Amino acid sequence: MAATGNWSETVMLVLDMQKDFVDPAMGSPTLLPGGEAVTRTVTEAVAVARERGIFVVWVVREHDPAGRDVELFRRPMYSGGKGAAVKGHKGAELADGLVIKEGDYKLVKTRFSAFFATHLDSVLKTHGVKNVVVVGVQTPNCIRQTVYDAVALDYEKVTVLIDATAAASPDIHLSNIRDMKTIGVDTPTLEEWRH
Repeated sequence: MAATGNWSETVMLVLDMQKDFVDPAMGSPTLLPGGEAVTRTVTEAVAVARERGIFVVWVVREHDPAGRDVELFRRPMYSGGKGAAVKGHKGAELADGLVIKEGDYKLVKTRFSAFFATHLDSVLKTHGVKNVVVVGVQTPNCIRQTVYDAVALDYEKVTVLIDATAAASPDIHLSNIRDMKTIGVDTPTLEEWRH
């Protein structure tokens, strides 16, 4: 059930695997239940991608301390410097065990979709990418918006690894996975994708 035989035309987007979203020790109000649980699977998925020579793009949020670059509904969370994923703060760091390596690419976004108001599409097209594999958090927001944009931008195959993505609850996660399947997105487990 491999996504494609030509891995040089594939990218793995790793979305928002940052301490404020997945590490309970941070005490962040944006902690995602289930986010910590998929960290190991995301780490494994990245290792498989690197073994295959897949281009790995780390998509992260890094916000202004005053919240000037966040969605309007989030701005009140940033009063007093308490917002999530503030650039330079510990909460914006990747979760333990996740490391950007030489050859990988880091992309900063300030909205749900990795494609919105970023140069991601240009970077991927320059690298000859036709297929997108998505892992990370969280399914109804950043995963879903990125996937819908990848489909709208005519990437040939879009894949979401269902056990390397998470939402606030399993029901929310599976409902969104079902919605993505209806638009042609492939939704294997890591084990199915690996073989």
